[in-house]
Amino acid sequence: MKKTLFTMTIGLGIMVLAAQQVQARTCAPREDLVKRLTETYGETRQVIGIARQGAVMEVYASAASGSWTITVTLPDGVTCLIASGQSYEDMAEALPPNI
Repeated sequence: MKKTLFTMTIGLGIMVLAAQQVQARTCAPREDLVKRLTETYGETRQVIGIARQGAVMEVYASAASGSWTITVTLPDGVTCLIASGQSYEDMAEALPPNI
């Protein structure tokens, strides 16, 4: 639970920052983009979360290559690539204690 909450928080934060670069997005039907991420980069879905207005945020990553991609799927089924990069690591950090 802690890992999921931490990962979703990071992913949503990145999504907000990346939203400022809307011009750079690539959008297509979800099944086409998922197929491309899987076949070309070996990425599989690692994280999922619900964003505003019914959008679904997902993080795809490959443990073998370290590549990762953040996507957002809108209610109409269109999926947009928000960010991508290298050096993906699966982490399970403990949350800081409540003060």
